[in-house]
Amino acid sequence: MDFYDLDLNDLVLDALDDMNFTDTTPIQEHAIPPILAGRDIVGVAQTGTGKTAAYLLPILSKLQDGGYPHDAINCIIMAPTRELAQQIDQALQGFSYYLDVSNLAVYGGNDGIRYEQEKRAMQGGADIIIATPGRLISHISLGNVDLSKVSFFILDEADRMLDMGFVEDILMIEKMLPKERQTIMFSATMPQKIQELANTILRDPVEVKLAVSKPADKINQMAYICYEPQKLPIIKSLFKAEKPERVLIFTGSKQKTKELTIAIKSAGYNARAMHSDLLQNERDQVMYEFRSGKIDILVATDIVARGIDIDDIQLVINFDVPRDEEDYVHRIGRTARAGRGGEAITFVSEKDQPHFRDIERFLGKEIRKCPLPEELGEGPAYSEKSNKKGKRGRYYRGNRKRGNGNDKSRNEEQKKRNRKKKDKKA
Repeated sequence: MDFYDLDLNDLVLDALDDMNFTDTTPIQEHAIPPILAGRDIVGVAQTGTGKTAAYLLPILSKLQDGGYPHDAINCIIMAPTRELAQQIDQALQGFSYYLDVSNLAVYGGNDGIRYEQEKRAMQGGADIIIATPGRLISHISLGNVDLSKVSFFILDEADRMLDMGFVEDILMIEKMLPKERQTIMFSATMPQKIQELANTILRDPVEVKLAVSKPADKINQMAYICYEPQKLPIIKSLFKAEKPERVLIFTGSKQKTKELTIAIKSAGYNARAMHSDLLQNERDQVMYEFRSGKIDILVATDIVARGIDIDDIQLVINFDVPRDEEDYVHRIGRTARAGRGGEAITFVSEKDQPHFRDIERFLGKEIRKCPLPEELGEGPAYSEKSNKKGKRGRYYRGNRKRGNGNDKSRNEEQKKRNRKKKDKKA
């Protein structure tokens, strides 16, 4: 569908023309009309589907059409992380280029000067406030913000906000809003807790659900079945074979992010870490250097992953297997964007094998297993037993063939190991 087929304000359409936006994505096509009609919306769509524009464009259009106070906050957009808040703010500035609509991003990790600027802007009545829950609660508790005239309440990445423990903050903010408002909620997944939240704060919502799409065909997906200590040597081997550029590495914790970054830098590579312990100005600097090419490798946790919106990432490495199949799709979806190709490599340790097998079942295909570098020896066998019921199989490293557990050469090697054990006992 063309954006001109929607009842958007002409000035919004002018901005879209300047940005070369012509056709809607599925989430935009199905979400924009009911939002323009004033309906509450619960949308389920993964990152990268255009959901930010799906709610910004109709809200901006309605604000520009008029009928809302100029000296009050008319719209609150909640985001789980500072990076996502900044990303929404940047998109909003582009879409509102020709509009008489003011906006402000409110998030933690800043100095006192920034806090005072936020305070003055909110007291003056910015049309749209984009905020992280904690920072907005801070301003509310000090009486810096009046939410009595808010007409639009938007929750972006609601599932991530619940994962991060913001549900009480969200409910506290929601109670301070007018009952006669329009509420819009977007989430990448729809677990029971999200459904319960939607039932609590939305009124007769229109549901727009897009099935979680499979990764782009242009992503070359691979895996290394390895022991935990072999992961870093594999990275070094990969980078030795080809100079790393635009590489994004995901880990399972901020502590591992810190340790891995130190190890990669010690090996002579240009890497930086992105995690929640960094101050906001530090995170901004890291992202600036990565975007500009001053940093080749960015090591990050999932907490900040959804705020990383860069089109030319060439390689994504899952240092740890994500625990959720959809998180895997989100992670590797950082590469092969904007029509480009890309690679995604996952390191699968023994304890992570069931989770990885679940990912393969979700994708409906087996991800290619790469042999370990010769100097690392062999890794563990790959069991096809997953967290869900399924068959059991084996994958052998090196030049061995995939078998069913009765492979003759494997049995011979097992006999040799048993004889050695007996000799030692003797």
